[in-house]
Amino acid sequence: MSDNDDVPFNRNFPLAPGVIEEVRPGVRRILCNNPSPFTFTGTVSYIVGRGKVAIIDPGPDDEAHAKALLAAVAGETVTHILVTHTHRDHSVNTPRIKSATGAPVYAEGPHRASRPRFESEKHNPESGADREFRPDIQLADGDVIEGDGWKLQAVATPGHTANHLAFAWPDRKFLFVGDHVMGWSTSIVAPPDGSMVDYMASLEKLAGRDEDLYFSGHGPEISDAARYVRFLIRHRQAREASILHRLSKGEADIPTIVRAVYIGIDPRLTRAAGYSVLAHLEDLVGRGIVATEGDPVIDGTYRLANSG
Repeated sequence: MSDNDDVPFNRNFPLAPGVIEEVRPGVRRILCNNPSPFTFTGTVSYIVGRGKVAIIDPGPDDEAHAKALLAAVAGETVTHILVTHTHRDHSVNTPRIKSATGAPVYAEGPHRASRPRFESEKHNPESGADREFRPDIQLADGDVIEGDGWKLQAVATPGHTANHLAFAWPDRKFLFVGDHVMGWSTSIVAPPDGSMVDYMASLEKLAGRDEDLYFSGHGPEISDAARYVRFLIRHRQAREASILHRLSKGEADIPTIVRAVYIGIDPRLTRAAGYSVLAHLEDLVGRGIVATEGDPVIDGTYRLANSG
């Protein structure tokens, strides 16, 4: 494949909800039945280890999924509950699992935005943030969580959310990557919760690591992971170039840019695409390449900075 080829997505993920699948020795996964244009076939929860185990991302507010997870670890001891980030499809089921197991909850911290909200910004109640979440133990980049036969390292990967963590299993070259990297689609980066500057820096960080198999929060595992991450970086760079190409023809608002850049998009994803464009524009304004009146917000109008 040339550098100009788009991301080689894999949408082949036949796992049925509630089924326990041992995808690799020491790694089991269970799919929640919450399919949508944003979650693909649903949220994937992971069980790490045997006997004394960790559960990664208990999933959304779904009692059936909690029961499936607990049935999967029947006869075992859950020693850790790990949460990659505080979107409602990943973290809200955590109290059910904690109540049933008594295991402490580990995460980067409560939900927070990547930057302060501008006064001109309307609050977006549809962001999907779990604002009630509080971990028992807060993790920083590089912290190690150790269990029976496994050792995971917290890898700070802000961008999709400010508090996003991946969990590396360095001995196995595995990375539980949450929503930062997905095999079926690109991740949504929606300001102010998300930041394109942070997201791109986190991709570059992962590209320099040794893990070569990723387990994602949605969809299939990703092999040859560093190569895949480089595809994602080039894809975002190409998206930025497309935005700049549209602005070279004159100033535009975000819906106009979305129509020009996202040809044939699922109409249900148009709003999300607008926020991803905003994330790029926020970065471009910060770099002095694009200009707007006032703060870079979703209903703003944008032009090239050198266009007067």
